[in-house]
Amino acid sequence: MSALLEVSGVSVSFDGFRAIDNLTFAIGAAELRAVIGPNGAGKTTFMDIVTGKTRPDRGRVVWGETSRDLTALSESRIAQLGIGRKFQRPTVFEDQSVADNLMLALKKDRGPLAVLAFRPSAADRARIADLADEIGLAGALDRKAGELSHGQKQWLEIGMLLAQDPRLLLVDEPAAGMTPAERAHTADLLIEAARTRAVVVVEHDMEFVRRLGCRVTVLHEGSVLAEGSIDRVTSDARVIEVYLGR
Repeated sequence: MSALLEVSGVSVSFDGFRAIDNLTFAIGAAELRAVIGPNGAGKTTFMDIVTGKTRPDRGRVVWGETSRDLTALSESRIAQLGIGRKFQRPTVFEDQSVADNLMLALKKDRGPLAVLAFRPSAADRARIADLADEIGLAGALDRKAGELSHGQKQWLEIGMLLAQDPRLLLVDEPAAGMTPAERAHTADLLIEAARTRAVVVVEHDMEFVRRLGCRVTVLHEGSVLAEGSIDRVTSDARVIEVYLGR
């Protein structure tokens, strides 16, 4: 399987501290991957590098069939290529309805004239209905986003990212602050999303990671410590020592 995203020999330091140290990572075009590790392991910096927020000191981040080097591109250009990111705290338009939030996120021409002239088509409305059904908010399309529970806001933001039709979705600690039922639905949502795109989930909740049932990458001190199934990495003596044993 050829990689959709390949990170090769990437390092970056901040004020003499090496946050990422010769990191190598690859994910396929329709693959779900969990990334775990202790605080300070480099998980957030890894996502910052992939999305162009942080420039590595050395190494390559190669994207897609044309092998574009993302380290030479702006954050906006990287997003246009099909890389979406969800931060830990949901950021939705709270005074707008669920339907309007999803409509605003649809992949459309964002030029000033196009935005002013935009009128939703029947296909747009059908896409919104499909997205709402997929994320479990079909019955809440007319509700203001600010009225939703924490978990529902997380689902809405995932739906807004899916509306942009990304090829890679980076999701930061989606299970934080959720009820058990919300965590279960979130896991199902991410598993379904990964059938047609690459999804990387950074998470601390090991029960949630186990529910995802995917390959796990363990980061420690900015590099890959272990990789494999959840059972394999949780039985690795090095992983137990630096992360699970704490």
